[in-house]
Amino acid sequence: MAIKRIDSLRYAIVALLFVMILSSCSIQAGPFKQSVQTTMPQVAVTEPVEGVVQGGQQGDSAADESAEAEDSSAADTTDNAVSTDNAADTNTDTAVGNTAETDHDSSGSDSQATTGIEQSGDETSESDSTGDGTDSESVTPIEPDSVETSVTLAAIGDVLIHRPIYREAEQKDGTYDFSSVFQLVKNTMLQPDLLIANQESMIGGKEIGLSTYPSFNSPHEVGDTLKDVGVDFVTVANNHTLDRGEKAIQSALKYWDKIGMPYTGAFKSKADQAKIRTITRNDITSSVLAYTYGTNGIAVPTGKDYLVNLIDMNKIEADVKQAKQVSDVVVVAMHWGTEYEDFPNKQQQQLAQQLADLGVDIVIGNHPHVLQPPAWLEGQDGHQTFVWYSLGNYISSQEGVKKQIGGIGYLDVVKTTVDGQSTITLRSPGFMPTYVYFNNWKDYRITPLEQTKDSELPQANNQFNATMKHMRSSLPELSLIHPAAS
Repeated sequence: MAIKRIDSLRYAIVALLFVMILSSCSIQAGPFKQSVQTTMPQVAVTEPVEGVVQGGQQGDSAADESAEAEDSSAADTTDNAVSTDNAADTNTDTAVGNTAETDHDSSGSDSQATTGIEQSGDETSESDSTGDGTDSESVTPIEPDSVETSVTLAAIGDVLIHRPIYREAEQKDGTYDFSSVFQLVKNTMLQPDLLIANQESMIGGKEIGLSTYPSFNSPHEVGDTLKDVGVDFVTVANNHTLDRGEKAIQSALKYWDKIGMPYTGAFKSKADQAKIRTITRNDITSSVLAYTYGTNGIAVPTGKDYLVNLIDMNKIEADVKQAKQVSDVVVVAMHWGTEYEDFPNKQQQQLAQQLADLGVDIVIGNHPHVLQPPAWLEGQDGHQTFVWYSLGNYISSQEGVKKQIGGIGYLDVVKTTVDGQSTITLRSPGFMPTYVYFNNWKDYRITPLEQTKDSELPQANNQFNATMKHMRSSLPELSLIHPAAS
């Protein structure tokens, strides 16, 4: 009986020890689970997590709450347990779209970020990657604001009004109407944002007597028609500027002012000459300058050199410098070259290069009365300049196919502004050839060469193809501009 009691006591002791061992293991279960969580492989979160900004971190507590909330839910614990863990100097791994390994001190602030992400209360941009080095999310850096605007700038050649043209335009009441001359090209001329014309003959008006070659004076109404068909600016420096003297010049300039047509190349006074002419379209400001090689041997009146700008590189350099200060684009019209020559001569080429070196953007050439191929030039500082060596006759009474073919030259001017700094780029040069039709010194009209009939110009299509080939000889990329419906 005593032995049974001893055995029972032994069994009780063993059972008690067993219970104590089980209790000890149960006490360690909590810390063991936390240790397992701490050493689990890091996880890249590619889907948005509530309360966390993708690609960056919010404040320390917001990031911690979001990450800990999932652990709390999975372990069926409370928010109080989370805050207790944070305050216990426990190292936790947080993976929210990145592999950041962050040590939390007792205050909950981040003391180290091994990914190089700046820790702050603000959102930060970064490239998120998984633990295997692959990108899970990419945030494009914010580029500076960029604003782009453009202008299609166009130019036509010589507007030279011979007697047969103004006689046909005379109305019964003594006024003049040239609208029929431009009827077939009016809609095309209205399309560019800015259209510049070389007004070869002074429009001094009939009050001082109209005249033709070799000493021109044209009706005021030429100006009205040019404005009506889309011309925005006229250049008036040429070898015929002084044909009828100062009286014709002053009368013409007064009329241009009356109808609101800006002009350059001839001026009313020294003060007028000192003003750089500008015109703005689509937030792009263009300045226009004009010069001529001479005035057919007619001397410029003493002390009145403002009546016409002659080609003088010192003056041109000073004018271009001033123009750059008040405009985005500098356009220079040059009356130069040899009449009836199909290609620019050496002097034209040298002058064009000098203008490119000065930083001129566009050169518009006139005087040869025939077309000469355009070209790109590069200035000494890498500046790009576009040169129309000659745009031929746009309207005149000169006979001969080459003298009757002219056209409209086009160029896109693009202004790009980034953080207040603007750059100008010239693009897409184009050309639309035209033909001056007349029969027995009557029925004058400008027709698109592409639409000219064989009855108006023998083998018109061949002439059209030959003209485009000629104009592309130095610029193969020159595009053909088709006429608008009249």
